[in-house]
Amino acid sequence: MDIHVTDVPDESRYEARDGDGTLLGISVYDVVDGTVAFTHTEVDEAVEGKGVASTLVRAALDDVRGSGRRVAALCPYVKSWIERHPDYQDLLTTHP
Repeated sequence: MDIHVTDVPDESRYEARDGDGTLLGISVYDVVDGTVAFTHTEVDEAVEGKGVASTLVRAALDDVRGSGRRVAALCPYVKSWIERHPDYQDLLTTHP
């Protein structure tokens, strides 16, 4: 599945879309003192289990890393994803 992830700062979320532009999932965040606090991630039921959430979170975290900011993983999915990927744990901060 071809998944494109983009940051939509006006809506404070990252979006995952397919090649046709259909919205597949979102990861919502707040920026507090330069820290990106991820609060909620969800994907369309039709694509659950197909790697959309993982692709979405990886791309969002790569974008945050590229901006030099830190992450507060308040969203349970983002938190568990980072726990399973030690190479992203350096992004974590304990407070948003």
